[in-house]
Amino acid sequence: MRSPIYVALDTPVLEQAKAIARAVKGHVGGIKLGLEFFSANGRAGVREMAELGLPIFLDLKFHDIPNTVGKAIQALRPLKPAILTVHVAGGRAMMEDAKAAAPEGTKVVGVTVLTSLDGGDLGAIGVVANPHAQVEQLTRLALEAGLDGVVCSGEEVAAAKAIWPKGFFVVPGVRLANGVAGDQKRVVTPRQALDSGASILVVGRPITQAKDPDHAARAIEATL
Repeated sequence: MRSPIYVALDTPVLEQAKAIARAVKGHVGGIKLGLEFFSANGRAGVREMAELGLPIFLDLKFHDIPNTVGKAIQALRPLKPAILTVHVAGGRAMMEDAKAAAPEGTKVVGVTVLTSLDGGDLGAIGVVANPHAQVEQLTRLALEAGLDGVVCSGEEVAAAKAIWPKGFFVVPGVRLANGVAGDQKRVVTPRQALDSGASILVVGRPITQAKDPDHAARAIEATL
């Protein structure tokens, strides 16, 4: 059984991303490439990373009008990523177009509330609901739009799973019990996230900034 851990390679340096991926390859289930990596290396960089043999989670969080998002995802079809992300806040039509444009076999998951936000942050942008209620609302919308699942914090994944028992749940912002939260505000441990219903766990800095990334990945895997 493949590990549920996807390591977030949030670096613009291709060789650094490759080195970390090679180091942890035996103890993770895939690699997440986000905006920082993609902006620097583009589709060619994603292809090079794919040569390492690990599933690719392409985390670009599309959020635009439906036509633009659909065409952008069509442009990525040759890469055949395992997972793609869009923002649920882009609306039902956008999500429907995103799923329709994605390659067969690619899971399209909707970002609900970023783990760097709390209730105060939501209020500042005019969202009255607290993070928990907002995740529930957006999970229902993603389900209705035909996506494969959602991205949410470990604090809300149990509630999201109750709404969508067969959904695919991506939980970022996980930290070990003695770990540093950094810019994340809603965090849980990997074990708590998995027990609550996470399908995969996205782990970045606790692995990538460790002196020995392989040892760090193994330590997290051991808690599961």
